[in-house]
Amino acid sequence: MDKKAQSTVIALLVVLFVALLDSPLNAEPMSLQSLVTPSTVLEKNGHPIPFALHGFIEFQNLAQLFPYIDSQTKRWSGTLNDEQRQSLARELLCRGIESRVISMTDERPLETLITHTAAELKDAIAHVKEPFPPGYLEAFLAVQEKWKHSLNCWSASPSIPGRVLSNWYPIEEGIVLYGATYDSTEHFWQAVKYHPDTTVAQVTDLLGLLAQRDWKPWLLRLDSDPNLYLQNAYAVEFLRHNLTPERLKWFGDELTQHHVEPRERARTAQQRSAGEFRFTAYDEKVLWGDLADIFHLVYTFSTPQDPIHKTLAANHFDGIYLEGRNIPFISPEFRSVMFDIWHVKYLQMTRFREVIAGIPIEIRLEHFLNDGDSPDIPIPIYVDYLNKVRDLARTK
Repeated sequence: MDKKAQSTVIALLVVLFVALLDSPLNAEPMSLQSLVTPSTVLEKNGHPIPFALHGFIEFQNLAQLFPYIDSQTKRWSGTLNDEQRQSLARELLCRGIESRVISMTDERPLETLITHTAAELKDAIAHVKEPFPPGYLEAFLAVQEKWKHSLNCWSASPSIPGRVLSNWYPIEEGIVLYGATYDSTEHFWQAVKYHPDTTVAQVTDLLGLLAQRDWKPWLLRLDSDPNLYLQNAYAVEFLRHNLTPERLKWFGDELTQHHVEPRERARTAQQRSAGEFRFTAYDEKVLWGDLADIFHLVYTFSTPQDPIHKTLAANHFDGIYLEGRNIPFISPEFRSVMFDIWHVKYLQMTRFREVIAGIPIEIRLEHFLNDGDSPDIPIPIYVDYLNKVRDLARTK
């Protein structure tokens, strides 16, 4: 074996060794009692494992979650009735517990929950000495029952089918969608949010315009309306997180670091090029996708009299331009485009059809990422489409 081959083997062994060290088999075991105890801060490699509501409101343990839920039920006390407040509390509690269990960085919480019986779960919660809100046991039981029969389809899934069924999965041969070739379905989904003629220079100019504004009064209007906020909680928290000078500067810096030319068209830049993948699926989501979502959401939630509303419309962020149509960003019509592109990936491409069709029908396909939702296609609709496509693939 020559030196180059030896170096390659050694590098592979190092990668394998590191992966084994980081695997659940070598991690500190997690007891069911610690999982259900509200004050427990779960840790991995000496660092806390946070969880979130609406993707951005983070907590270190469940005890921190309870006061937040209480504050939300009192937030619109003059508008919501008792039944609505109780329903909101139950929903947030269940979402928080699910986010605690379905961690994006550690499989042990889920492993612990689904490798115990419902009776053992009830007994563990019965032994909790700390206060917890009504519905605590029922929420844990619901999460346990759901994930004993579900597969989380995302790019870092420990299951190969789970990874393949992610939009982030890179497609070696590329996928042709609406007349252009993309490296993954994620590349298409984010690229199509830009008008075919919109240039990177226009995008950069809009970033500068957003950075000049104080968004606190604008966000306060969204926060003050329970009907608007509760139906769009993820979108509002997404905007609160991203409409800061630091985040807006980050987007501009990332475009510069990726060497995107000002004259390039944003949509075309994300399509497959002659060389290696220009942008990863991660880049597509956190750079191109999040940036487009900011523009579309600011347009959607701005009043017609707001100057930014008119500016964004002039730059074609008043909808999704596809095949001569202008589709509203938050609309069933745009969401159905996801179903259309999955018809190509899972029904027309044999290798992907066999993967999705091979998952037993009693296993529900799910998509859960730290209670993050998505304004363009809410997770419940996304999941419903995924299971419908699986049904079609099984009968094809």
